[in-house]
Amino acid sequence: MTFCEDGGVGDLGAIFKAYDVRGLVPGQLDEATARDIGAAFCAEVVGASGESAVVVGHDMRASSPGLATAFAAGCRDGGADVVMIGLASTDLLYFASGSLGLPGAMVTASHNPAGYNGLKLCRPGAAAISETTGLGAIRSRIETGDLPSHRSPAGQQGDGLGTNTTPGGGLKNSDQLAAYAAYLHELVAVTGHRLRVVVDAGNGMAGLTAPAVLGPLDLDLIPLFFELDGTFPHHEANPLDAANLVDLQAAVRLHQADLGLAFDGDADRCFAVDERGTAVSPSALAALIAVRTLAGEPGARIIHNVITSRAVPEVILRSGGVPVRTPVGHSLIKATMAETNAAFGGEHSGHYYFRDFWFADSGMLAALHLLAARAATDVSVSQLVAQYDPYASSGEINVTVVDPTAVLHQVLTAYGQRSDVTLDRLDGLTVSSDRWWFNVRSSNTEPVMRLNVEADTEETMAARRDEVLALMAPPGTPKTIANR
Repeated sequence: MTFCEDGGVGDLGAIFKAYDVRGLVPGQLDEATARDIGAAFCAEVVGASGESAVVVGHDMRASSPGLATAFAAGCRDGGADVVMIGLASTDLLYFASGSLGLPGAMVTASHNPAGYNGLKLCRPGAAAISETTGLGAIRSRIETGDLPSHRSPAGQQGDGLGTNTTPGGGLKNSDQLAAYAAYLHELVAVTGHRLRVVVDAGNGMAGLTAPAVLGPLDLDLIPLFFELDGTFPHHEANPLDAANLVDLQAAVRLHQADLGLAFDGDADRCFAVDERGTAVSPSALAALIAVRTLAGEPGARIIHNVITSRAVPEVILRSGGVPVRTPVGHSLIKATMAETNAAFGGEHSGHYYFRDFWFADSGMLAALHLLAARAATDVSVSQLVAQYDPYASSGEINVTVVDPTAVLHQVLTAYGQRSDVTLDRLDGLTVSSDRWWFNVRSSNTEPVMRLNVEADTEETMAARRDEVLALMAPPGTPKTIANR
């Protein structure tokens, strides 16, 4: 392994993130690096779990099959058997990990542009691995060369991945799609009215999973961009950006559909638009699923993070549940769900977590909940979610700043002496009053700070948003501001 100072191949610091591995291919992440990660994963996770096998899936990007094969070769170098499930959404990989009881790896860069790729890793039962729960140790093994012995140094003759002729683990293929679809149907039944639904797969993995899961239901399914294409020829597979919902919104209006669904590139996140083509707040969808969950399990714990709408814990309490607040981040939420045995968890980013899905997130399972709620009533989606979306929100605003620590101190200084607010440091800084709240925090995955503001009126929200932005990036400070 050659370590570079320019962010190129071998610069593990550039590709090992808080929750996954992600970088440009092949400039930062190539097949040799993927193989090293597989070998380190085998040593650090597979053997430690007491298992002798790992399940591997990949998305539709051109580089994904090669990276998946290389990662699998690294695992086999360490003596682990590999179950290749082929093309998969991330939640399909989680299903395989959970149902088979194996550690897993998903080759994907999620919603990132076409030039990127990466790896999401989990322990048996789809338990997330983050920088503090395994990723850091995997990186350290690669940096120190503490890797399994069933391999030869890179550059020697062999299979092109540096593997020698010493026997390693076995390899088999296993198609998990049908079992995944059947399991989701067991969890949520969609019955009642026949619905017309537009689904935008964004040329991502929902193009594979949506027909399998939604196709058998009593729906008029109108597909958009179901062709698997990692170049994303129509729009980025990131529905959190409003620009990427335009095609879905137009199709819902054109076809007079009951609702529309949009998925990100690896289809672990789901976003919705109502019958008018208006985007449904992810917090409102979280509240709706929470209500459905509590109807079947009164008193259950429900997870929400620091940037979900204030309406979410209010709805949970009104419905007889116990709200549990966490920092942002899927690994943290999954861990908290397991610790508290929470039945459901929702993030404003469009991730939804289910105890019955091994505490993992599934965009498709969230979609089924919305479809089931709508099919069971004569009420439109806009009417259905209105009760869960009473506040004005800024959406997430990304601000590129020079010194995040100084910015956070600046905001804290401005609000710290006020008697009409409360301060919370669970994740960044949350400042709350009776009529509004905002949260400022550094991103775990990007070099930006994120601002979320919510208030009882649009005017109050806008005033608070502009006041905090002026503190974060005063005139003359280099900055980039974008809603996501």
